[in-house]
Amino acid sequence: MKKAVAIVILSVLAVASQFVLSAKRPVKSPAVEEGIFAALGGLRSIVAEIVWFRADRLQEEGRYVELAQLAHALALAEPHTPEVWSYASWNLAYNVSVMMQTGEDRWRWVEAAMSLLRDDGLRINPTSAELYRELAWLFELKIGADLDDAAPVYRRKWREIVTDVERRGAWEELSMNPMVMNEIEAVYGISDRADAMYSAIYWAHLGLKHAKKGVDARMLETIVRQAVVIYRRRKGGAENG
Repeated sequence: MKKAVAIVILSVLAVASQFVLSAKRPVKSPAVEEGIFAALGGLRSIVAEIVWFRADRLQEEGRYVELAQLAHALALAEPHTPEVWSYASWNLAYNVSVMMQTGEDRWRWVEAAMSLLRDDGLRINPTSAELYRELAWLFELKIGADLDDAAPVYRRKWREIVTDVERRGAWEELSMNPMVMNEIEAVYGISDRADAMYSAIYWAHLGLKHAKKGVDARMLETIVRQAVVIYRRRKGGAENG
């Protein structure tokens, strides 16, 4: 009986995902999916196991667009498991985005990954050093570095967003705290808030406040150190961030 109910629920989610895919755009925590999972009660773990099994199959088959939608559903099924949010955002930013033909289309998936971590994952898990690390990495490696040939487009898009937010003083739209921004500017000697490396430093700095001594702390410290070096190098030469 429980398995049958879980299959029905997954079928509903599959229909919703196909609708989203047909529109060729990523989504943010649809209320209908959250409502479905909230109503599951004790069946959540069963559904999560089935979704994990399906996700593994899709990854093996390289069906990353479908996997991205399923991974989002999995994050809603296990919202307090940081690894699930990391998994979902990674697929959006690194697997699905590169399947798109233009930088503009890729950016939509990268931005969706950013939003998933920042607005959903960290909202539900505000003390997860892992999620701060993943978000900082996204800014440092995917947007700030040139590992993706569309990275210049990402940096331009991000600069446009931040410039608009700064003009309106609406930092809450990016879940950024001006007091923390003033703090990191004083500590690290940075000032260009629209630079992707600034955001990498910001989120890694916040993560360090929640990281225990060990791997997480060392990785976050490394992100800060590398991002500061790249930021300063760019400011000393041609501005492209």
